[in-house]
Amino acid sequence: MSDTPDPAAVGTLLRHVLELLDGDVSKIYEDQGLPEYRPRFSPAVRTLLAEGPLSVRDLATAIGVTHSAASQTAAQMARADLVTHTPDPLDARRRLIDLTPKARALLPRIEAEWEATVAAMAELDAELSMPLGVLLGEVVEAVGRRSFRERVGAVYREPGGEGPS
Repeated sequence: MSDTPDPAAVGTLLRHVLELLDGDVSKIYEDQGLPEYRPRFSPAVRTLLAEGPLSVRDLATAIGVTHSAASQTAAQMARADLVTHTPDPLDARRRLIDLTPKARALLPRIEAEWEATVAAMAELDAELSMPLGVLLGEVVEAVGRRSFRERVGAVYREPGGEGPS
């Protein structure tokens, strides 16, 4: 029995790769005494550091995730006392996310891990037929041109049916 998912089960394979990569980075943070810090926090931390307080929507756009994913990440970061949510002085309906003093104090460690991860990814990319980030970027672009739902729907056949549903 193999511990590698079936290559045809692309979603399972992608989750497995993400678990392998993020799992090891999480262990590095645990080794540093930061068990509450998650690898998914680093893009948000880096963006908030560079751009200042942002709404969830603006943070999502800046880091390239859905509004829901950014909201969940911000909530996890708030529970770890890494961000605050404060009313936007220009629009009371919005709340702005900003780094806490605790997060700012952790910046040297977060930056050191980020640099080490970038170097490790370059080493891993050298072993692949093409850099993983390039390939994933191509996937995002291709699915942007024609959704995966459209692609599946174009070939899906109802059991016992004649054509696409």
